[in-house]
Amino acid sequence: MKENMTATPPSPKPAHACNGGHEHKPGEKHDHNHDHDHGHAHTMMIFGKNTELYFSLLCGATLAIAWILGRTLVAAGTMPEGGLLPILIASYIFGGFYTAKEAIETISKGGFEIDFLMLVAAAGAAILGKWEEGALLLFLFSLGHSLEHYAMEKARKSITALADLAPKTALLKTNGGTKEVETSGLKAGDIIVVRPNTKISADGIVVAGTSSVDQAPITGESVPVDKMPVEDPANALQQVKDLNARYKVFSGSINGNGSLEIMVSQPASDSTISRLVKMVNEAQSQKSPTQQFTDRFQRIFVPAVLILVLLLCFAFLVLDEPFSASFYRAMSVLVAASPCALAISTPSAVLSGVARAARMGVLIKGGRPLEDLGNLTAVAFDKTGTLTEGKPRLTNVIPMNGNSETDLLQAAVAVEALSDHPLAKAIVRDGKTKLGDTSFPEAQQLEAVLGKGIKATWQGAPVYIGNLALFESLDEYRPAAELTTQVQELERGGHTTMVVRKGTVYAGIIAVMDTPRPEAAEVLKTLKSAGIKRMIMLTGDNQQVADAVARQIGLTDAWGNLLPEQKVEAIQKLARDEHKVAMVGDGVNDAPAMANSTVGIAMGAAGSDVALETADIALMGDKLTLLPFAIGLSRTASKIIKQNLWMSLGMVAILIPLTITGIASIGPAVMAHEGSTLVVVFNGLRLLAYNKKIPGK
Repeated sequence: MKENMTATPPSPKPAHACNGGHEHKPGEKHDHNHDHDHGHAHTMMIFGKNTELYFSLLCGATLAIAWILGRTLVAAGTMPEGGLLPILIASYIFGGFYTAKEAIETISKGGFEIDFLMLVAAAGAAILGKWEEGALLLFLFSLGHSLEHYAMEKARKSITALADLAPKTALLKTNGGTKEVETSGLKAGDIIVVRPNTKISADGIVVAGTSSVDQAPITGESVPVDKMPVEDPANALQQVKDLNARYKVFSGSINGNGSLEIMVSQPASDSTISRLVKMVNEAQSQKSPTQQFTDRFQRIFVPAVLILVLLLCFAFLVLDEPFSASFYRAMSVLVAASPCALAISTPSAVLSGVARAARMGVLIKGGRPLEDLGNLTAVAFDKTGTLTEGKPRLTNVIPMNGNSETDLLQAAVAVEALSDHPLAKAIVRDGKTKLGDTSFPEAQQLEAVLGKGIKATWQGAPVYIGNLALFESLDEYRPAAELTTQVQELERGGHTTMVVRKGTVYAGIIAVMDTPRPEAAEVLKTLKSAGIKRMIMLTGDNQQVADAVARQIGLTDAWGNLLPEQKVEAIQKLARDEHKVAMVGDGVNDAPAMANSTVGIAMGAAGSDVALETADIALMGDKLTLLPFAIGLSRTASKIIKQNLWMSLGMVAILIPLTITGIASIGPAVMAHEGSTLVVVFNGLRLLAYNKKIPGK
């Protein structure tokens, strides 16, 4: 990684709704040269973290006391009307304290705080002698914002909870036993002990013990994953990126019933959960296209409102009314037109969507990919490791000339066991599984033959294994037409075939294939039903293999024989044709294609630094089923963002004419204003409960 990252981020501060959409990154210092973060972490906290809410309630309580006294004692003449003034001033202080402090700090730094306009309106009401209306404005405004901060903090806690997944201590194995140490002090190569049913303290490699590990907090996998010791612990650290997942564990995952000893592979600051927390926190500050639009809109809208308010102050020059009436109308318009709900409409949905996705093992890096994912019409997939399992499997064993399946398998396994070729390893692995406990002699004297196959001695006779081309040129014992036909049919189906000959007799055919993932067909069917028009596989394999896989899982297109730069060209063509296209791959060799797509999606990113860095969206678990969830969440987020926009703009469009014409005064305007702000915030928070795979269009 380019920089160290800590597992526990600084406590984030809630972003203010009326700041033009700006949000500070967690831990970022306030910069008052731009819109201000209204977290109040730096203001006095008499009543603890809920001081702002208590101040708001005190504002309401003092206003209520003044209202009751005004309609009882003052009305009865037993209390002078001026006696209410200290109570109403107290109400103003409680209701305007935080907003005034923010405004003063921001303006002193040369910035502009939109909330200051509310103070102006309240002060204007006081100047006109309408203290109760001004206090009501401040009460509703401060109450709305304290509830808004509470709601947004709830969404943020869903993200910061990720940092609490990793234990703060670990049992470090020492010469004489174990001792409890801080995880921050662990280094690569340390051995830690993980007891049954406890959280794993660090990313690492299993060196002793077996267990099932619940990786759902990190990868989103619903089923625990079996873990076992690595075969070569001494060299494991140097090969950690290439190790099979069954040997590796993640910090924050939960051990099952077995005890494990784990070699730490990287310090806590570089663990998968640390990188995830850091990137999710960074994603909060990345603005979506809709939020960028609302920011541009506000830059025009706010000055226009201020000009309108200024003009309305002088309406008495053309209307038969006193200055006080014109000024009051202008203050009402100022309250009605404040774009608080508009400013928070997108951030509330983006924050909740990113938090919900992270809890399911999907890292969405900000508002842009969250929105773009829901607008896709085409998805391109890499083949190997994405649509397929990424490793060849023994698929066909076809004995001939009196040989049984067992005879053919024994000969093939015995000879291939001497080779280190990946296909040989697949044949040996799956062949031994099929043979079970059957014992058979080993082969000797392996040698390559014409670069097209291998030869070894087994049971006193030469055994040849290779492609058809080997036997066409080896000697006069050519394969029969029936064998050749079967080989060609298998290869048309996407299989890689090997012919086995014992002496001069052809024993049969062995076929292997990188088989599709079990869930691939169902995922593609779900995407198609959701309106994804084109699903294309991009692969470097030959077109015959590409077509075979496409037929099995239901792709609309399969493009084979592609070099990495040709994959980039393919994505660019799809982008021109479909406008928005995603590229799904492993995030490593697919990085150039991902960079040219609308949204780059990396699978199995929990174990890949490169995937976490390069992808717009990272599926932490190696599961395609997370893709429909991510697209469904994105579509729901887009709908909620649009609802919020219409709601916030609609409320402003209704309130401005009502306040200009005098139908609505400051009281109703602030109630509608704060009500709409809370509605859009809580509408956005609905995403925290999202639980569908993919909604209908």
